[in-house]
Amino acid sequence: MSGKIYVVATPIGNLGDLTPRIRRAFEEADFIAAEDTRVSVKLLNHFGIKKPLVSYYEHNLKQKGDYIISRVLAGETCAVCSDAGTPCISDPGEILVKQAHRAGIQLVPIPGPSAVITALCVSGQDTGRFCFEGFLSTVKKQRLEHLNGLKEEKRTMIFYEAPHKLLNTLRDFETFFGRERPMTIARELTKLHEEIKLTTVGRALEYYSANPPKGEFVLVLSGRPEVQRQTQSLEEVAQSCLDLAKRENLSLSDAAKQVCAKTPFGKSEVYKAAMKLKEERRQ
Repeated sequence: MSGKIYVVATPIGNLGDLTPRIRRAFEEADFIAAEDTRVSVKLLNHFGIKKPLVSYYEHNLKQKGDYIISRVLAGETCAVCSDAGTPCISDPGEILVKQAHRAGIQLVPIPGPSAVITALCVSGQDTGRFCFEGFLSTVKKQRLEHLNGLKEEKRTMIFYEAPHKLLNTLRDFETFFGRERPMTIARELTKLHEEIKLTTVGRALEYYSANPPKGEFVLVLSGRPEVQRQTQSLEEVAQSCLDLAKRENLSLSDAAKQVCAKTPFGKSEVYKAAMKLKEERRQ
């Protein structure tokens, strides 16, 4: 009879967030598959848990994945965890879970801390609909293609970012989403220097250009705002054009160009309507 795999969330910074059920899962496991055993052993030692550790990370997925699956099929129980937070989210544990499903192995989720949800719930951004975008690629072409695909995204977007890449990411945000796009920066969540900053892309870029980024970041970016419905009629827009031309001493053509930018009407359409309105008032 095969064993099972516990998918175990771990604290993202504050060890007080480790629940009794998380601890029990580690204690019941025959062995633990960890992204970085050096990180996980510190957590286990803190709680006096002694278990064999197997390293399972990006560069040994196939070899160690097969090894873990074979041990579980032989009847052992494995607890898989990430360095911090919920495994399988922007994490190699995703591949192990897929292997386990194919092998018919029982998977037991042990929920707990998640940087994605932790940042979102205190972001002040819309939480009804959101998408998690993980880490942006370090390969420029892939990174720009990723962001270009999000230009029209209306849901709140959540990204992970490292301090040495933050400024480049904020510059890319400025290019694709504009300086005024609202965002929240959550830094060092649950740790001593936790910081949650409601800001905009432009202000964040200015701040971190002057203050070198430190710690781990979660970026919660507002989705594209809904385009406001046009409530003005063409005649009302034409009147605005006449008013602007008179107030700013502009030609009717220049006023039409400025006014039409904020409406679905074209410059020529606004100009002709304004001329017609002007002629009617002369009669």
